[in-house]
Amino acid sequence: MINNSIISAVLYEALKTGGDFSELFLQDTEMNSVSMVNGKVETANYQRKVGAGVRVLKGTSSAYAYCSELGEEALIAAAKAAAAALKGAREFETKAVCAERLGRSGARIPFSEIDNLKRIELLKRGTEAAKAHSSEITQVIASYMDCDHRIWVYNSEGVHAEDRRPRTRFAVQSVAMADGVAQTGSVSPGFGMGFEAYSERIDAEKVGARASEIAVTMLHAPECPSGQMPVVIDGGFGGVILHEACVHGLEATSVGRGNSVFCNKLGQRIASDIVTAVDDGTIPGEWGSMNYDDEGNPAGRNVLIENGVLKSYLVDILGSRLMDHPVTGSGRRQGYDFAPTSRMTNTFFAPGKDDEAEMIASMGEGLFAAKMGGGSVDPLTGEFNFAVSEGYWVKDGKIAYPVRGATLIGKGADVLMKIDRVGKNMWMEPGMCGSVSGSIPTNVGQPRIRVSELTVGGKGGSK
Repeated sequence: MINNSIISAVLYEALKTGGDFSELFLQDTEMNSVSMVNGKVETANYQRKVGAGVRVLKGTSSAYAYCSELGEEALIAAAKAAAAALKGAREFETKAVCAERLGRSGARIPFSEIDNLKRIELLKRGTEAAKAHSSEITQVIASYMDCDHRIWVYNSEGVHAEDRRPRTRFAVQSVAMADGVAQTGSVSPGFGMGFEAYSERIDAEKVGARASEIAVTMLHAPECPSGQMPVVIDGGFGGVILHEACVHGLEATSVGRGNSVFCNKLGQRIASDIVTAVDDGTIPGEWGSMNYDDEGNPAGRNVLIENGVLKSYLVDILGSRLMDHPVTGSGRRQGYDFAPTSRMTNTFFAPGKDDEAEMIASMGEGLFAAKMGGGSVDPLTGEFNFAVSEGYWVKDGKIAYPVRGATLIGKGADVLMKIDRVGKNMWMEPGMCGSVSGSIPTNVGQPRIRVSELTVGGKGGSK
């Protein structure tokens, strides 16, 4: 994208005030989005984002500057701005730019070959399937997004990495209403693929029908009872508890500054011995995958917890300096206007050996959380509060009826210890994760698991 002489000049300029590491990040991203409400197109947008960021490190201090131009003058100005945050004289040399590490695009059908008529046709199919599910569906909102994200990373240690990350996501939200009461259901699969995802992985009709099924089921469900009880959490988005209440606390962003309940616990037991948790950015075609991270390091498969024992944190270059921990290929950022930091990719509980039906049959009375919703967590303590968007009451080891309004309340560290069943079939679902380096695509996932005791909030009275 830019010739080597300019790259070298930028990296050199950034080290003039005593920095020991400099980095140039370039981005060129194209994105299409279309939304539809009740079968009518509301918006159709195309965006292109091009720019660069320059980072300088000196020990554990960092400075970052960025610009929306890729000309030599703008890049040198950004390098000078970053360097100005440090005080000193030049001590370190830059290495020659090495041969590139090239991450190939996985898109077999590039989004540039797709016109909006094809995108709109997908939305119509999802909308019609959602409406056809029930006469109680009063509104259907459907949306489509695709993104061709291209990045280049160069640093003063000679790294030259290039990656191309196609992604697409399709979402349907259905609203069901009766007697003045409304409930919503939403389904939103996404993958790190080109448009071929819609013939291989995403079925628009199934997405729409499933969204409406959740909405109608919850519309006629009574309020969930509250209390301490066993809870079975289904796979896919159930992994949001692992993501939010545990693995955010394993990122160098928290651990490197002493702001995590998991500080100084490497090699210690932090979970039930049937629990293994992994963050893997190398899985082909997944929403959170990449070939190289946003610092130019190869993406990794990082086993975070193995048989209950904490094995690794997620660590970027700056975090490695703060923690004296190896870099894990976890440096990520939303775009050139953010400095990178340690972030998740595809994070999940690994499959176990337990039978999914037995989990419910042997639990007595409690809650089956079939689909999780949003929530909040304190990364310092691990305390969380998550809504259940589709839940069922279990009585005498059998699913008795649907319940709505359930909330799961607890601490991540406690939940990890109380997992007494892990199923055999793991799957993941996509989301967007926000942190100090912006909003990035991440997958959450797990097999069906059981927590022996968990606080459930609800308006249906005490259990």
